[in-house]
Amino acid sequence: PLPKHISEMKILEAVDHRKDVDGFHPINAGRLTIGEKCFLPCTPAGIHELLIRYKVDTAGKNTVVIGRSNIVGKPIANIMLQKTKGANSTVTVCHSATIDIASHTKNADIIIAAIGKAGFLKGNMIKDGVVIIDVGINRIDDPSSKKGYVIKGDVDYDECYPKASLITPVPGGVGPMTIAMLMRNTLDSA
Repeated sequence: PLPKHISEMKILEAVDHRKDVDGFHPINAGRLTIGEKCFLPCTPAGIHELLIRYKVDTAGKNTVVIGRSNIVGKPIANIMLQKTKGANSTVTVCHSATIDIASHTKNADIIIAAIGKAGFLKGNMIKDGVVIIDVGINRIDDPSSKKGYVIKGDVDYDECYPKASLITPVPGGVGPMTIAMLMRNTLDSA
């Protein structure tokens, strides 16, 4: 995160898009949107890789993305729209202004939660057999913890686990994949 007096866009544009291993440069974002080769943002790329590696059938499936950030929500929605392996979904993006998010998530085959609210997605908001990717990293105060806090995802894991066919834990799910994709982008850049 940058201090408020520094323009994020100026910083992003100062990096050569051919060396933008984070995949945030406007040229990379634009190329992603139209399906051209580019550096993919690392967390969405990691989510996509998880779907491929676990052989999740995504083609034509209803994918709901909860969150519309430039770092996760918008890029993963664009990835899931592409005519490629591990994508080719029908995508709905829900966000803070969406009325009745549960009406969308109850019909989802795949849910990618990146809204930034601990335990937001509850068991009564999903159908049996759904695939859930939890991107949330929320610090919750916990005086009994050694660090004084615990990390929780955007998904109420205990409620959703019994209904999900696959679900990522927090921590330890998407985070390691983000790092792996950063390394892959760095290698490709070299």
